[in-house]
Amino acid sequence: MTPPLHILNGDQLAYQLQGASYFQTHLVFREALIVGPVAASNLDAFWKIRTEFIASSYGVTSEEYTQKTVSEIERLHALPEDTEICLWFEDDLFCQVNLWFILSVLAEMPKLKLFRVFPPISTTDDRWAGFGQADLESLEDCYEARVPFHPSDVALGKALWQAYSSQDWDVFKSLSIQSCPCFESLEAVCQAHLDRLPGTDGLGKPERILYEVMASGATDFPLIFKEFNRQAGIYGFGDLQVKGMYDRIQSKS
Repeated sequence: MTPPLHILNGDQLAYQLQGASYFQTHLVFREALIVGPVAASNLDAFWKIRTEFIASSYGVTSEEYTQKTVSEIERLHALPEDTEICLWFEDDLFCQVNLWFILSVLAEMPKLKLFRVFPPISTTDDRWAGFGQADLESLEDCYEARVPFHPSDVALGKALWQAYSSQDWDVFKSLSIQSCPCFESLEAVCQAHLDRLPGTDGLGKPERILYEVMASGATDFPLIFKEFNRQAGIYGFGDLQVKGMYDRIQSKS
C-alpha cells in the first residue's frame, strides 16, 4: 500500500514531524504566492513568472528555485492515482493562497484522496499561530482529525485560486461566503486580502497597521515585526514580507 504523501507548508513542520509513525513521505511547498505576479495561462508560464520574480526579489537562482519548489510539485504528477495526500496548511492568508494553488494542481488528478490537516487551536489568542510550537503528540492529534476533501471542496479551492490569480474580486468575494469544512475562517481571510488593495491613501490595511506600529516609536525591526503579527496575524506574513513593506514605508518618509 502506498504510504500517505504529506504536503507541508514549510521545512520547520517537516522537522517537527520527524519520528511520527505516519510520516514517511512528504514534500514541502516553498513559495509565497501572497506576493508577486501569479497570473498565467498555464503551469509552465506560471513557473516562469514565479522564477523571475523570486530570483529578482530574493536573490535565488533559477536553478535553486526549480530544485526546491518546482521539482517538488512536479512529483505530484508521478503519484499512483489512489494515493492519500494530507495537506498541512494553516488558516492565515499566506497559507491559504498557497493551498488554493495546490488544490488547483491536484484538481486535475481527481482519483487522489485528499485530506486537510488543521493546526491545533486552543484559544483565540493562538488562532493564527498555526503549527508553530506544536509537539509531536499535538501534531498526531491534528493528523487523526484530518478532514477529507470532497470534489466540491477541491473545486472551491481551484475557483478561489483562479479568482485570486486573475484578480476577479467580485467572484472572489462571492466564493468566500461558501461554507466548507475544509476551509475555516474563509470569509474573514478573503476579506483580509481584499483589505490589502490600496485605498485613497495608496496603502492597504497591512501597510496602515505597520505604519501605525512604526509611528508609535518602535525602531527595532524584530519588535516591529512581532507587534505587526500580534495585530495582523490573519495575514501570516513572514519577516521578508513585512520587511518589504517596512522598507517601502521608510523610503516614503
